[in-house]
Amino acid sequence: MSDLFWLTDAQMARLEPFFPKSHGKPRVDDRRVLSGIIFINRNGLRWRDAPKEYGPHKTLYNRWKRWSDKGIFAEMLIGLAADHGEEKTVMIDATYLKAHCMASSLAVKKGDVAL
Repeated sequence: MSDLFWLTDAQMARLEPFFPKSHGKPRVDDRRVLSGIIFINRNGLRWRDAPKEYGPHKTLYNRWKRWSDKGIFAEMLIGLAADHGEEKTVMIDATYLKAHCMASSLAVKKGDVAL
């Protein structure tokens, strides 16, 4: 797949100060795992649908879960925003709500009062 996302050397260099220290066994390739996490989140995929190039989907999920619980991703965002003079972190929610099919109907039904 040529449309996979990969972090560049410059991007990895900016993120490395936020990585937690490895205790004992070394972590698997950070670039591969973080690129996979970004790819999954950017495309709204399930973990199990991750392309094989990013490694096992369980590894991607475990890293995402552990680092999210520890606040490492939040620290990354705050640190990267601080480099640009931002005083606060702005989060954008990309969720959406599905409307019932009747919500778009403009027809007035019997017994309804038109405004």
